[in-house]
Amino acid sequence: MGCDLARLPKAHLHLHLEGAMRPGTLAELAAERGEPPPALRGYGSFADFQPLYSAAARLVRNGPREHLLRLVREVVEDAAADGAVWVEPQVNPLTYEEDPEAALAVLDAVIDEGRRTAAGLGIGFGVVAVARRNADPSEAVVMARLAARRAGEGVVSFGLAGDEAAYGPEPFAEAFAVAREAGLISAPHAGELAGPDSVRAALDSLGARRIAHGIRAVEDPDLVARLASEGVVLDVCPASNVALGVVASMEAHPLPRLLRAGVRCTLNADDPLLFGPGILQEYESARSALALADPQLAAIARTSVEASGAPRDLVDHAVGRIDAWLGGHPVAMAQPWAGSRTRSGANSASPAAGCQLA
Repeated sequence: MGCDLARLPKAHLHLHLEGAMRPGTLAELAAERGEPPPALRGYGSFADFQPLYSAAARLVRNGPREHLLRLVREVVEDAAADGAVWVEPQVNPLTYEEDPEAALAVLDAVIDEGRRTAAGLGIGFGVVAVARRNADPSEAVVMARLAARRAGEGVVSFGLAGDEAAYGPEPFAEAFAVAREAGLISAPHAGELAGPDSVRAALDSLGARRIAHGIRAVEDPDLVARLASEGVVLDVCPASNVALGVVASMEAHPLPRLLRAGVRCTLNADDPLLFGPGILQEYESARSALALADPQLAAIARTSVEASGAPRDLVDHAVGRIDAWLGGHPVAMAQPWAGSRTRSGANSASPAAGCQLA
């Protein structure tokens, strides 16, 4: 057995706010409206998944503001319970209010509630302001300008979500230029529903430094080498990839290959309401199904905090705790895949002695 993964400090960087609702909360909000709760399973593609997400999100977006604040509180609480020291959910306030100033008030409410709840739990909170691919690119520019107004005051990253196979990234270049100019991390979705060209376009058109998913980069060795050399981080969500049929099974997930190639990756839950696992379960599955040993899991956790929008003091403190979790041995980042895999699939790198309290 390895060290207790619940005690491993980690950042949760790829998490859609409404998609992280607790099933019990979903049922309660539906009951308030006299409706049955939306189905949470029974899909095998993004086209099937998207209406289910929208139905769940509608219960929050069309309800009183307290529903949104409750969601924020519970998302932060769940992250802390899984050992996260920083949580960075994605939200688009223009899906709550069309008027930009009203949307900014929604964004402020999310930031204030998230920070207050996180402070009470001893962790940190930031927001990925996310634009929609299926909306006119001009809306993304509006979203980027709103995000820029709160850069350094709760918003830390700028994302792009939706069907990447139907909507390429190039029309959103202006929005991402606005966000980058404000100092926000460029963190669009790419390389899940579309292949390596989607990842390459996110790098070239949007200046991506973190990519939500990105796993299909593995289909292009030259692109993988570029990601590794440029230090671009992939915010990977294995359970989501399996549920949507992007990969055949957890055991077939390309995360180990990406790590062996030197690509920096993080582990995340994406939409635990619909996919099931939270971030702690994703780490546990990476250990059990992908045979990642504790040094590799610690390296992933370190990448997550270093690639986040967290303040430097939080990052430094978390890195020290990650080293302590490994028994005082510093986590090497140059070769995150330390140790070779045996023929049985286990990793030959034994867990560091100690498993110190984090």
